[in-house]
Parts: sequence; C-alpha cells; structure tokens
Amino acid sequence: MDQLIPLSRSGGGYLPGEGRHDRAQGPLRKLDIRLPAAGRPAEYTLRAGDQRVGLNAWLGRRIVLRHTGEIHCIECGRATRKSFGQGHCYPCFSSLAHCDLCMMRPETCHYFRGTCRDPAWGERHCFRPHTVYLANASGLKVGITRGTNMPTRWLDQGAIQALPILDVETRQQSGFVETLFKAQVSDRTNWRAMLKGEVEPLDLVAERDRLLASLEPGLGELRRRFGHDAIQAVDAAAPLSIDYPVLEWPRKIVSFNFDKTPRIEGTLMGLKGQYLILDTGVVNLRKFAGYQVAVSAEAA
Repeated sequence: MDQLIPLSRSGGGYLPGEGRHDRAQGPLRKLDIRLPAAGRPAEYTLRAGDQRVGLNAWLGRRIVLRHTGEIHCIECGRATRKSFGQGHCYPCFSSLAHCDLCMMRPETCHYFRGTCRDPAWGERHCFRPHTVYLANASGLKVGITRGTNMPTRWLDQGAIQALPILDVETRQQSGFVETLFKAQVSDRTNWRAMLKGEVEPLDLVAERDRLLASLEPGLGELRRRFGHDAIQAVDAAAPLSIDYPVLEWPRKIVSFNFDKTPRIEGTLMGLKGQYLILDTGVVNLRKFAGYQVAVSAEAA
C-alpha cells in the first residue's frame, strides 16, 4: 500500500502538517498529475518510492531535493550507473518492447516482419485504438496517444489546450497519420517556451479544420490502404483548456540536472508538465525516474 506523508486537516483540504519539515525519500517516478473540477488548476503528486506528496500545498515553500547517488532501474530494480530511456538500466532499455524506437516512431513498427521484441506486449498495447490530437503547449503541435491516456498525455506535456481530432485503429496507423501532419505542424514541445507561461491560446477547432482539409488527399490514401473505418474524425470533441498551479513564471530558464547538481533547492513557484519550477531553476522529474532522492519542504 502507498505510504502517505502525514497530513493535518486545514480549511477545506488536506495540507502537509504545519510547524515541521515534510519529507519523502525513494526512487523517483514521473509526477502524477490529475485534472480536478473545471476552473481549478491541475493537481500534482510527487512519487518517491512508496511515498506520495501533494505538491500543490508546497507552493511558496522552500524545498530541497537531494540525490543520494543511487539509481535503480524502474523495471527490474537493479542498480545502474546510468539511466536510459527515463529510468531503465541498459539491459532493459535494449530488450523491452516499450523502449524500442518504434514507440517514438510508430510508423516504423516491425511487428509484421516478425522482429517485435515482445509480440504479446505489442498485441496488447499497439493493436488497440489510438487518438491523434492537436495541443498547444508552446504553440500548435500534433501528437498521438492511446485513448485511455487522455488527458494525462497533455498534462505531462504542459499543454494549456488540447483537442482530439482523429481516432485510429492501431498505433502504427496513427504513426502514418502523424507523419502526414508533421509536414505542416510540429510534433514537439519547446519546453523553455512552455515554462515561461507566454503561450497564447489558439483556435484549435479552426486549426483542425484547416489541417484536415489540407491533408485530405493523404488521409484518403491511408483509408484506402487500411480501410475507411480505420481512421475516423472525432467530430463531437470540444477543446479542453488546462490551468497549472503557478505563483510566478521564470524570467530565465535554468535547468537542473541531478548528475551535475545532486542537491537542488529553492522556493517552489509552480508546477507545469513534468517540471518543478523553483525560484532558482527548473527540474524535469520524469527525466530522473529511478534516481534515489530525498525531498523535504520547510515548515509552512
């Protein structure tokens, strides 16, 4: 069972206990981010081993993150001197299906050549419906995800807006669709621009209509190849707007790295994407999954 950091009741919600330092220690995992009721910012939970800390309540408090020097693979648990693919040892990174290059570039899927690292895993995860979406994290971008990963995928990217536009039967097919879109729109997020909080809202419905009209010949070819029902427009979806808990945006982006700076400290000013925004710099916790880290916050 997950261990919860001791909490005391304050006002209408649970906040870390007052008059003391709050602490957690263990191998990091990516931040857990959830969307609460409309009109409220995303809710963040730091995960360190089996401990959980609600980070929204730490905003405005000085925190310290100290890397102990240990790194453990998030898959097999073995100690490793270097992390690969956001938390894996090299043997796992080079053998597991979810670490293969085709996960980043689904159109290169090699299942049909009989060379999939784990065909049973591929059948469970890749041969199921995926969604092509537009998002606005640092400007317009296109992306793909399993339907069950929405809105988590957008929260992890720090998107302030998102809109599903196409449902596709398999991951490989979604990769072919995304490749079409990449001729006109980026598939990447400029993380520095995302963290400065200067991203202007977009009319995602208008962008969707423009791109679908422009790319219809290519989409028609894919439908002829895979079947008309393989690629379906998501007509009923409405754009989702997302707010993040930020007290103050950084003027200059300074990025921390536990390998170079094992002790990171500063006042927690905000949370966006997988980043902690401190008054001293920013740190992407997902990048350091598996790193053994002690985290503490000064008394409220």
